[in-house]
Amino acid sequence: MSAWSAKRFWKQATASSCDGGFTVTLDGRAVKTPAKAPLVVPTLAMAEAIALEWDAQSGVIKPDTMPVTRAANSALDKVAPQFAEVAGLLAAYGETDLLCYRATAPQELIDRQAQGWDPVLAWAAQEYAAPLLVTAGVVHITQPEASTRALSQALHQLDPFRLAAAHDLIAISGSLVLALAVLRKNLTAAQAWQLSRIDEAWQNELWGVDEEAARLESYKQEALFAAERFFGLCG
Repeated sequence: MSAWSAKRFWKQATASSCDGGFTVTLDGRAVKTPAKAPLVVPTLAMAEAIALEWDAQSGVIKPDTMPVTRAANSALDKVAPQFAEVAGLLAAYGETDLLCYRATAPQELIDRQAQGWDPVLAWAAQEYAAPLLVTAGVVHITQPEASTRALSQALHQLDPFRLAAAHDLIAISGSLVLALAVLRKNLTAAQAWQLSRIDEAWQNELWGVDEEAARLESYKQEALFAAERFFGLCG
């Protein structure tokens, strides 16, 4: 017996203003989140992007082709009800940030990491007064409390929609610093992606590209770019 799948039942998706922001209606019927909350978003641009995703559906609804809708749902259903907890979990990445743990060999990889990562750490030190320590190897290094606190505050100052975008930027890159650099437009998502994959690029040069791993990496890259776009739609 095949699983049930939702199918398109509407003729037109429309973005419009509503109490508290903007929403999307399907033939005049307001869209709700999976948790049955009203889909109210902060900007008309975001509502219009969501409406376009709904209008693009044909036959069976495919959520994986609706990144803005999914991000908005996540902001409302998952982030907003537990904002402090989500922000705290993401802030913890600053204590073990990817950019702070360097290779011990070979020298060419050490140099690539330094050339790519040192400028971003220097930016964070200036932007947030949050210098972070760097170590070689994987043994944990304790970061200055003032620095991790400053980076944490940067996340807690976001609203649920922006924090939802930050979540994917951080989780996919493995770096709070890279994510904040994208949010502050110091880096593009494409640049952050390349910087977060220095080690993987090195391995691919040595051993070649694994097709299955490449497909997974492509999916992650698309999700990272979608997070940058969603943040921009927040206004």
